[in-house]
Amino acid sequence: MTAERPLADKIALVTGATRGIGAATAVALAAAGAHVVAVGRSEGGLQDIDDAIRAVGGTATLVPLDLKDSDGIDRLGRALFERYGRLDVFVANAGVLGPLSPLGHVYPKDWDNAVAVNLTANWRCVRSFDPLLKLSPAGRAVMISSGAAHKARAYWGPYAITKAGLEAMARTWAAESITGNLKVNLFNPGPIRTLMRAKAFPGEDPMSLPPPEAAAAGILPLCLPSFTETGRLYDFPQGRLLDFHLPS
Repeated sequence: MTAERPLADKIALVTGATRGIGAATAVALAAAGAHVVAVGRSEGGLQDIDDAIRAVGGTATLVPLDLKDSDGIDRLGRALFERYGRLDVFVANAGVLGPLSPLGHVYPKDWDNAVAVNLTANWRCVRSFDPLLKLSPAGRAVMISSGAAHKARAYWGPYAITKAGLEAMARTWAAESITGNLKVNLFNPGPIRTLMRAKAFPGEDPMSLPPPEAAAAGILPLCLPSFTETGRLYDFPQGRLLDFHLPS
């Protein structure tokens, strides 16, 4: 481990790694020395991120997986244990916007999909990866949230509600791990130049927003062994940590 490569010999898993913040974070972790386990649905997207990781001198394992496949998440956890015996970094980035609609007009299948991807899949990841992260001398988990979790904005119900649930999940996980080596934190990227943002705000000039690489640069410090806070939310637009007052 060096100052230039603080994650040398570490294993880092990123979900939703084929584009946007997930892809940028995977590259940033690789540049910091981690071997990246890149999880995504698109095999073509995974190949692209593999090329980007190789370009910064990193290495990756590509895992084509739909996170609604709960058994697939369990198989991945077992494979990580058999191959590496631990997991050092977990970045829970994958998510869906869901419909922008009055709550009473949301189709049940769209509600179920938002809950499955944004909430249930992350719980399944916690269930499978928690033991692996605790086998690391400095396990770090970062769950990507959103300001929508706190705003209760009209027509954003499925996304806001599931992100609020994700924050409660992360805080609970942090509280349950408070005495060990595992640190669990949240990251709110704010407005970032992504396809999801463009879908939500089609009239917005994307070039007025920070690129995904800027968010990745904010996520990286939370993944390092030197970061010892837990149960905190890093608000990227404000550039500061927010405290949830975890029990001691």
